Amino acid sequence: MYITWVVYVLFIALCVWGGRFAGFGRGKFHEDSASLDVTKALRGIAATGVILHHISQEESFQQAGVIQAFCNVGFLFVAVFFFWSGFGLIKSLASKPGYLDGFMRKRVLRVLVIPFYVSVILYAPLCLLTGEMMTASHWVCNFLGVTMMNEYAWYPIVAAILYTAFYVIFRKVKGDRPRFVLMAAVILALGLIFCVNGHFAWWAGEKNWWLTRLGWEKAKWWMYMKIFWFSGEWWVNSCPAFLIGMLFARYEDRIRAWFARSYWGKLILLALLTAALTGLSAFGQWKFGYWTEFSGNGPGILNKMLTYLLQIPQSMIVVILIFAVMLKYHASNPVTRFMGSISLETYMMNLMALAAFRFLLYKGYGPDGSPAPVYWAGNGNLALYAAAVIAATIGLASVYRLLCKLVQRLFTA
Repeated sequence: MYITWVVYVLFIALCVWGGRFAGFGRGKFHEDSASLDVTKALRGIAATGVILHHISQEESFQQAGVIQAFCNVGFLFVAVFFFWSGFGLIKSLASKPGYLDGFMRKRVLRVLVIPFYVSVILYAPLCLLTGEMMTASHWVCNFLGVTMMNEYAWYPIVAAILYTAFYVIFRKVKGDRPRFVLMAAVILALGLIFCVNGHFAWWAGEKNWWLTRLGWEKAKWWMYMKIFWFSGEWWVNSCPAFLIGMLFARYEDRIRAWFARSYWGKLILLALLTAALTGLSAFGQWKFGYWTEFSGNGPGILNKMLTYLLQIPQSMIVVILIFAVMLKYHASNPVTRFMGSISLETYMMNLMALAAFRFLLYKGYGPDGSPAPVYWAGNGNLALYAAAVIAATIGLASVYRLLCKLVQRLFTA
């Protein structure tokens, strides 16, 4: 369908517009490949990729086979955010005296916790308008943040946990090696929490209760999917890139010097390794899988663990490949810089935009809450939906950013 190729061409154009190539010569590298301007633009590209990823996961887009290249790579775009977050923390720690003083207030409360709760308040009217029926206990848990009012708001939760771990470890522990080992342990522990948690409260009720329609009808609200924290692989399969970012920041000079010797050969090797680890990740998901609850053998915790361990090398190698490419080539333009400046906000508001325009794709919802048969006028409805979601996401993100700044001033004056 033409919309697929239009989106692909525009996305590639976004990635190369304003690009700068350092040249083929030996020793010619960009010294600013990790600068704020360049990394902001990269975040903008990743934010756009996340929006397209969410659009591609809509049932109508899946049935039509439209922009499916974005369907299973959302965690790799998020890995970009985690990589540069970890990178920025280590660089700031090294260059800013007293960086950890007031860190929890400035970097966790102000940047992550407040935006999370502002989104909770904004999504409450959406739940009412869409007719979502919630008990009083469900409303209370959502407002407390114990459960998810906005299922896409998991990123600031994971980031806040990683930032807090960074603060405690780098404040209390001496020496690089134990610090990085402990950060790796925290990240691995988060992954294992999901593997035990699964996608819903599998442990409540009779064995395999979720395999029958009656089991779901009898289930309490808190037993459903995407309710509690770490109820999905997307919570954990990209955050190992955070550790890679920290390591690359700490040893950036050595890494640049290593790439300076036989750069093109190492870049090709990295590309081949990325392809191999992508295949390994695909094998793990095919052989073991994350959604093992529906195999009929209980929660399948071990299978989830194996899938997770086989997938995380992919998210780590992809950000390393991106870092290597940026040594020679990077792009920055007004669109990517703008999207980079509101990257978190677009992520937090994207679900609202997706929900607001679903009338373009679906006739309604069935008795079980699933979308009724899909309809569209050729490519027109799909193209209109994608354009409307992107525009609305940017608009809502801008308003949301202003609201967050207002609340931040009130709480952190």
